[in-house]
Amino acid sequence: MEITRVRALLAKEFLDLARNRSALVPVAIVTVMSLVLPFGIAIAVPAFSGHPLGEDADLVRVSQVAGAAENLSNDARIQLFLFQQFLMMFLITPVTGAMALASHAVVGEKQARTLEPLLATPVSTFELLTAKVLGALLPTLAISAIGLGLYLGGIAAFAAPGVAAAMASLRTLLLTILVAPAAALVSLQAAILISSRVNDPRTAQQFGVLIIIPLAALMVAEFSGSVWLSTAALAMIGASLVALWCLLSLCSVALFDRETILTRWR
Repeated sequence: MEITRVRALLAKEFLDLARNRSALVPVAIVTVMSLVLPFGIAIAVPAFSGHPLGEDADLVRVSQVAGAAENLSNDARIQLFLFQQFLMMFLITPVTGAMALASHAVVGEKQARTLEPLLATPVSTFELLTAKVLGALLPTLAISAIGLGLYLGGIAAFAAPGVAAAMASLRTLLLTILVAPAAALVSLQAAILISSRVNDPRTAQQFGVLIIIPLAALMVAEFSGSVWLSTAALAMIGASLVALWCLLSLCSVALFDRETILTRWR
């Protein structure tokens, strides 16, 4: 793989994105929701209603599955539980953004009549798909990282004492630097794979976004207190997603038939 060619292709992807900034609107919306919902539920609602979270016996019971330090108050323990659960939304953020970009990765090139000259160059299939994956992943991860920084900064500023320190854990680290990027990689690689075989970007987007279903199911299960993903479980999920992405990458290269892909779409 020639890094210079990948860099040139990546620059082209970023230039296309600069011309179509609206593609990042979905990830921006999900990021804002990931910030508004947790702080509204954990901070604003109790403050305006005058009823602390610790008054709810069900929340006290469910929050105990988080294994929070005993020196935390009931309010702080519940806030920690809620903030850890809403952290799962940052798994969906890069997936949403990746879908908005990756679903048009190949089909969009074909519709814009820019794929033919690109495939006529010495660029290999692996280099082409690598650039498209990174071109969809990096902008969404950047927006997600900004949102995550605001999220953790807001917890440090507004949450009860001890919550911010409890959030600084290996579990949080695994969620943000392993599971979230790996989930985004799997979803966008699936979208690019499908995009190379169909002529409708919406079809590619529908297939790639399927990964949101198990993530949403995990969120619901964790909020109910019936499931709590330990650090070891998150590490296994992250490793499994990376392995799945590697498999999808190999399949993408194998199924991307340069010689017939254009004639099939005519």
